[in-house]
Parts: sequence; C-alpha cells; structure tokens
Amino acid sequence: MHFDAYDLNAAIYDEMFLPDGTPREHCRELYDTLCRLSDEELGAIQERVTHSFSTEGITFTVYGDDEADERIIPIDCVPRLLSAAEWRHIESGLTQRIAALNRFLEDVYGEASIIADGVIPADAVRGCPQYRIEMRGVSVPHGTWVAVCGTDIVRTHDGFLVLEDNLRVPSGVSYMIANRKVVKTSLRRLYRSCRVREVEHYGQVLLQTLRDLAPEGCTDPCIVLLTPGVYNSAFYEHMFLAYEIGASLVEGRDLLVNDGFVYMRTTTGLRRVDVIYRRVDDDFLDPLVFRPDSLLGVPGLLHAFKLGNVALANAPGTGVADDKSVYAYVPDMIRYYLDEEPILANVQTHLCRRPEDLEYTLDNLDNLVVKRVGESGGYGMLVGPHATPAERAAYAEELRADPADFISQPVLDLSSAPCFIEGRAEPRHVDLRPFILHGRETRIVPGAFCRVALRRGSLVVNSSQGGGGKDLWVLED
Repeated sequence: MHFDAYDLNAAIYDEMFLPDGTPREHCRELYDTLCRLSDEELGAIQERVTHSFSTEGITFTVYGDDEADERIIPIDCVPRLLSAAEWRHIESGLTQRIAALNRFLEDVYGEASIIADGVIPADAVRGCPQYRIEMRGVSVPHGTWVAVCGTDIVRTHDGFLVLEDNLRVPSGVSYMIANRKVVKTSLRRLYRSCRVREVEHYGQVLLQTLRDLAPEGCTDPCIVLLTPGVYNSAFYEHMFLAYEIGASLVEGRDLLVNDGFVYMRTTTGLRRVDVIYRRVDDDFLDPLVFRPDSLLGVPGLLHAFKLGNVALANAPGTGVADDKSVYAYVPDMIRYYLDEEPILANVQTHLCRRPEDLEYTLDNLDNLVVKRVGESGGYGMLVGPHATPAERAAYAEELRADPADFISQPVLDLSSAPCFIEGRAEPRHVDLRPFILHGRETRIVPGAFCRVALRRGSLVVNSSQGGGGKDLWVLED
C-alpha cells in the first residue's frame, strides 16, 4: 500500500500521520507493514474482509420511502489505532459521563432538583417526547437507568469531542466484534506485534452487567433479549448478542405477565424471566401503557418492572437524556451531580428553542449542521455547506415552524484515517462509538465501532447514509 499520493490536509487531524507526513509513533508499525504489502496483497485482504461479512450475513437495513433494503455493511481492512494514553482519556471521560447521565435520569423522574435549581429548563426535559411521565417515582437497581450506552466520539485538532450519547437501544457492538475477528485473522502477525487489547469478551462483560440488575435475591437470573423481530434493521445484532450472552431471543408474543411477574413460553411450560435486555423502543414496549396498537411489546410489562420483579436494560424513559437539546446540558450535569469538570467536551450546540440561537442558525445556515432533536442515523439533518440554496431555504421554513425541534452545530473538521479505496490509500473521515456498560460498576471494553464516511468528501459516517466501518485497535502501553 503506497502513500505517495495520500492527500494530507493541514486543517484536518490525520489519525496516522503528523502534519509533515511522518507516521505517528504508535502507528509506525502499521505504516511499515502497509508499505510492505503490495496492492494485490492488500486487495486480497480487503476481499477477504468483505467476503466474511457477506457469508456471515452481517447486514443492516436501510428504510426508504417505499421499501426496506438489506445491505452488507462495507468494511475497510485498514485498522485505526489509538494509543494507551488516548484510550485512558476516553475511558475516564465516558465513565464520568455515564455516572452523570444516570444521576440525571434518577433525578428528573424523582425530585427534579436540577430543574428546581435552574440548571436545565423544565420545558427542555418535560417537553421532550422521550420523557415518560409513567416513570415518575420509579426506582431502578443500583440507580442504573442506562446499562448499555453507545457514545459517539469525534476528534478534531482540538481533541476528542462527544457528538452524542445513544441511551435507548444503542446498536453497532456486533460490528465492533465482527470487524475485529476478520481483521485480526487477516493481519495476525501485525496484530500480535502491536499488542492490541482484546474486545471479543464483550459478551461476558455484558452478561455480568445484566446479572447485576437482577431482582434482589436472584442468584441465577433468567435473561432474555427482546427483539422486534426479523424485520428490524439490527436483527443480526440481536441474534449475535443473544448467542454471546447465552440468552433466549424472544419477541413480545413469547412473553406474558401473570400476577406481576414476567414469564417466557417454552416447550416445557412457562419459565420466569428476571432480566430483559430489550431492543424494542419505549413506544412499543407495553401496549397497556404506551402505544395500544403495539404488537411488539408485552401487556403488563411496565407494571412488573415497577414492582421490581423484572429488570429492563435500558429502563424506559432514558431517551430524555439523549435528546439532542438535552445533550447540550450534559457538561452542566457533570458539574452539578459530580462536582467535576467534564473530561470530554461537547460539540458547541445552538438550541433553536432560544430566539437568539434560532436567529444565529438562520443567518448561518450555509456553514452549520442542523439536526432534529429526536432523529438518529443521519436522518432529518442539513449539512449547510453541502446543501443547495433551495434545500437551505426549505429547511429554514421548517426551522421557523418549530424551532424547539432543532439544534445547530458548527461543521467539524472530523479527523481522517487511511482507507484502502479502489486500490489506493485515501483519507476518509471517521468517528468511533465505544460501548459503556453500567451495573454495579462501569465496564468499558477497550474498543469501539469505528465508523467511516466512505464517500469522498462526506462527513456523514452513518451506515444508512453511505458510511462503513473499520476495526479500532487500542494498544497496550
């Protein structure tokens, strides 16, 4: 793999190279290995990676206007590397962040002191569509509202920044493990030589976290993974994780509630369920409480949960803490609950619910990213510099019609990393999504799903918008 024509841009932090083109110290061995490989050899490795995902059925689903399209996620074979010191910084920041987010959820469904003390406006919380009034006064095991969190992190020349927290039903961890399996196999000698920290034990760590949440006195909990079914975009991951943790993969029709307890239908009769790792959104979880037309949930489930007879990971109502407007207040939450300064900074965020922020956003649409507060996956977003005047004008009308539904942020110069594109090394923008697990304690496997904007010039890394992935190697000291 040759880097003679590799396009370094001084404005963009490159994950492998210093501005003068010298490989970063922790990337030197990877660079030397890639330079020794011919384009044919690297092409064969890339083909092996792609073929592995295809044969194992590692897919995601893109929903269009008329139909759903199931695709193989594109994976680049060149790993992204982080030094041990860089990972320690990320890990400490994520541990701090999950602590504050859980404290926030416990508070806003309880005494709401953060609102009373004027740290966050009441309407930003209680006006959020993901705020579930049904969860007021509910107690959760160990204060763990969020047991599984996927936090998106980007890097610029200013360092690592948190782009968003995914607290409802975060996905992507199966890609982290699948990426590792195939890239590790293809670059085994380099992998050993770089002393890469392992991620394949994620399933064991997740299992321990779920066991932590079991009802009191339950020493051998029955754990199930609740899926919406085969047509869900992340169904591959649901199957994968259920297998990894030794849990039964169930749909709502496989469960029932009787006398305040949840049971699973089996071929030998009913079996009591103690912990549910749910991959079903709040709205569809319990038709007696949320959407009455839901066929995906379990009638009476929330009642059993409130009684403490079954644990849910994550708890209903966590979405209020990953709303894009509430995101802007996470640094204040850290200061308020933990009396600490944030280790990982947020991206500067303008809340269009504020008249001055709305005016600033409308005046600068051509150089901002504007997002709907409740959307994910790259949908409902305007990237100002890449939009046409007509697209910006249409979006401005939507902004004026419902300002509280939008935030805006500066267009970030996301860091880039080398990718093997059409037989040559080219930089592509990247982010990373580590997965934080929280039960009795916080546990973070040293790795992440590293997402890549594979389209030249694109800043959008989401798979649904043409992005792909690559393996992330966290190195030992």
